[in-house]
Amino acid sequence: MCSTATVQIGSYILTKAFTMPKAKRICQIIKLKPDRVEEYKEIHASVWPGVLAALARHHIIDYSINHYPPLQLLIATFKYTGDDYEKDMKALGEDEETQRWWKVTDGMQESFNEDATGSGKDVPWWTDVAEVFRFEGELSTPEQPGGL
Repeated sequence: MCSTATVQIGSYILTKAFTMPKAKRICQIIKLKPDRVEEYKEIHASVWPGVLAALARHHIIDYSINHYPPLQLLIATFKYTGDDYEKDMKALGEDEETQRWWKVTDGMQESFNEDATGSGKDVPWWTDVAEVFRFEGELSTPEQPGGL
């Protein structure tokens, strides 16, 4: 996707065209322990700045975690904008602040993955979920071909 940025400095107007990186969407799930729901929500109401900085450094944007109470399911979605996902995830897992965060939050969760022992280990803690549908466009208007 090509975008432009315009900046006015005094009487000069500068316009720069740039290409936004194509983001890879990721969706993951994990169980939330029923007795830890409120604690989990409280800690995520003020995520540590170092954790947020690590996510940004490793090309993770638009990150959200949703909770589905009937199944105690956490659903995380984010976009990865880098060019080496495995390398960035390894580096994120080596970040000290992120490791401290995981030590707090992992105890509130139960992995779906057999033999998983925690975030940043050989067996993934969160389970990747396959995308089955995506819509990124706009609906056509009746005046346009293919309109409703």
